[in-house]
Amino acid sequence: MAITTLTLFLFYYPLIMGITWVIGGILYYIRREKHDTLPYIDDANLPFISILIPAYNEQDTIEETIRHTSKLAYPNFEIIVINDGSRDKTIDILRDILQDYPRLRVINVMQNKGKANALQQGVLASKGELIATIDSDAILDNYALHHMVPHFINPGTSERVGAVTGNPRIRNRTSLLAKIQLVEYTSIIGLIKRTQRILGKVMTVSGVFVVFRKKALLDIGMWDNDLITDDIGITWKLQRRFWDVRYEPKAFCWMLVPETLRGIWKQRLRWTQGGIEVILRHKDIFFDWRQRRLFPIYLEQLFSIVWALLWLAFAILALIQYITLDHYIQPLTWMGLYLALICLLQFAVALFIERKYERYIFKYILWAIWYPLFYWHINALLVIFALPKAIKILFKSKKEYATWDSPDRGMHL
Repeated sequence: MAITTLTLFLFYYPLIMGITWVIGGILYYIRREKHDTLPYIDDANLPFISILIPAYNEQDTIEETIRHTSKLAYPNFEIIVINDGSRDKTIDILRDILQDYPRLRVINVMQNKGKANALQQGVLASKGELIATIDSDAILDNYALHHMVPHFINPGTSERVGAVTGNPRIRNRTSLLAKIQLVEYTSIIGLIKRTQRILGKVMTVSGVFVVFRKKALLDIGMWDNDLITDDIGITWKLQRRFWDVRYEPKAFCWMLVPETLRGIWKQRLRWTQGGIEVILRHKDIFFDWRQRRLFPIYLEQLFSIVWALLWLAFAILALIQYITLDHYIQPLTWMGLYLALICLLQFAVALFIERKYERYIFKYILWAIWYPLFYWHINALLVIFALPKAIKILFKSKKEYATWDSPDRGMHL
C-alpha cells in the first residue's frame, strides 16, 4: 500500500505541476505580456539607479560587463563594482579602466566574505533609490531598466513593490550542455516565474539581474551573509515582510552558463543547497496565517525535494530488479515516458511564448529531449549531496559568511 502511494506521488506530482506551469504561463502571456510594448516614461521622471556588480576572480569578464553596462539607454545611473577579495587580476583591471568610465566606482573588499556581504557594501555606498544587481558576466539589454522601472513608479500599484527580477538569456549556445540550459531557462524557469506571478508569490528572483527598492532592502536588513544563495534568501525575506516581488520577461539579461559537467554540478549543488537552506530557515511560516500566500511556494519546494529523493530510490531499486530478475522495470518505464511527454509539452509552450522575443528560438526544442534523461537524475543526486550541507544552517551562526567560488563561465573563455 505504501509503495503504491509513493508511486502515485512520484507520477502525479510532476504531472500536475507541469500542467500547472503550462496553464499559468499561458495565462500570464495573455493577460500581461502578449500586447505589451516598451512603456513611455519621460526621462526627466526616471529615478536614479545604482547598478551593483559583485566580483570574485572575474578577470575574464568584468571589463566586458562594465563596457556594455555603461552604454545602457537609461539616463540616470551609476556602476559600483565590489571586488570581493579576488585572487586574480580583477582589481588590477578595475584600477586600469576606472578613468575610462565616469559612472564607475570601485569598492575593494580585502577578504572574500561572499556575494551577500559584497552586495551589502555596495548598497551602503550607493546613491540610488533603486538598486540593480547584475553578475559580472552579464550583459543587459539596452532598454532592460526601462522595462523594470515602471513597476516601481506607476501610481497606485507600486508602493509595495520591493523587487523585480529580469529574464536571463543564454549567451553561449554552441555546446550540448549550453543548449539544454537555454531550453531550461526559457521553459522551466520562465514558465514557473510566470505562473508564480499569477499566484502572487515568487520562489526566487534571478540573481543574475534584479532591481530592488533600497527602502525595502533596508527594511529587511538586506541579505543574509550565511546563506549560500543570496537571491533565494532575499526573495523570502522581502515577501515575509509583505513586499511584492515581480517578474519582468521583457527585461533581458544575457549571461554565460557552465559547459562542463563539473561546472554544472557545482552550480546546481549551490542552488539546491540554497533552496533547502531557505525552507529550513522559514519553516515557521505555517504558524503565521498572514504568510498563507507563501504556503504553496514552500510546499512546492518541499515536495520537489521529496520527489527527487523518491525518484533516485526507485531508480536504484528498479536497476537492482532489472539486474536480478532480468525484466522490464515497472512502474518507472511508463511513468518516465508520460512525464517526459509533459516535460516536452512544457518546453513547446514556453518556446512558443519566447518567439515574441527571439524569432528562431523554437528550433532549440530539438535539444529539449535530453533534459528529462539528463537533469532528472542529476537533480536527484544533487538533493542527496546538498541535504547534509543545508542542514548545517540549523546550527550555524548567522554571523558566519557563506563565501563563493569562481563559477564556470563556459568553454569559450
